[in-house]
Amino acid sequence: MEALTLVTPGLPLREGLDRVLQAKRGALVVLGDDPRVISICTGGFLLDAEFTPQRLSELAKMDGAIILARDASRIARANVHLVPKSTIPTQETGTRHRTAERVARSLDVPVVAVSESMSTIAVYRHDLKHTLPATSWLVERASQALSTLQRFKNRYDLALLTLSTLEVEDTVSVRDVVSVLQPGEMILRIAEEVEGYLVELGGDGRLIRLQLEEMTAGVAEALKFVVRDYVVDPRDSTNKNAKASTVETACLALHALTPDELLDPSAIGNALGVSSGTDSLDYGLESRGYRLLHRLPRVSDVIIDRIVDRFATLSGIMHASLGDLERVEGVGGAKARAVKDGLARTAEASILARYEER
Repeated sequence: MEALTLVTPGLPLREGLDRVLQAKRGALVVLGDDPRVISICTGGFLLDAEFTPQRLSELAKMDGAIILARDASRIARANVHLVPKSTIPTQETGTRHRTAERVARSLDVPVVAVSESMSTIAVYRHDLKHTLPATSWLVERASQALSTLQRFKNRYDLALLTLSTLEVEDTVSVRDVVSVLQPGEMILRIAEEVEGYLVELGGDGRLIRLQLEEMTAGVAEALKFVVRDYVVDPRDSTNKNAKASTVETACLALHALTPDELLDPSAIGNALGVSSGTDSLDYGLESRGYRLLHRLPRVSDVIIDRIVDRFATLSGIMHASLGDLERVEGVGGAKARAVKDGLARTAEASILARYEER
């Protein structure tokens, strides 16, 4: 990804590479002029000149490689012959691309190969190769991904609203929690895919980035709170079929699910440690209340942790009296009233919103 950011549309290096393609020529460009790179260079000449797209295009008329500074700010050498070790494995067949792959595998530098015959730009880094697609193709794929993301976002919003209502009514099941985690995780995965397109699009993807940020705002944080509300506590031994886990391990397990496993509600339940089969999806759960408490204004994380530690469940917090809340360390009369009234308003709003959706 670091290498791809150097060749995004709108940057001088990409403009220079596009000029080489438009002139129907090839090029071999190494992004790095440290001693290790110089040690495999023979011939050519020293330039040490400021980089411009026009200069790159002109220098590409010669057959040798072009050595740039690591940040592509200047041209160090041109028309050099690169001699990496021939024992370094490569799957390429063309001379230019074989050299590019061997240099990238042997040195910690990005290498760019412009194919004259195929009219493509390939970036090599370590053992990886990525051929740069056309900007129009990237925009189309990113737009399709955003459209899919929006559908999952609609499902997620509805499921989260339903979960809030069920938490207030204390009627949550494993299936209800899974209904939130499944589309939420899909949103994060699609967002990662779009982020990859945005890296290659550079400045041309700013409008897509704005849409992505709007759609994914708060999703990751809300999912973490859902996991925190329902993951099986290592101290909880009430459910013999449950498997104790932590928030971090549960989130990692959820993110590690394959696409097919993510479609299986039981697999998602297993990531939380609360489900061991399809029959367990209707098993009742109690929210700890972290997510709803974090929606209240001016209630710190420390206070929330103390309240949850004191009352254990959201139901216990909602049924606690003002006096009970005031006895929690750091919660005075004003804060206790804010928590009590805030949860009451949240409960009322969740129930009303649910029935409006119906």
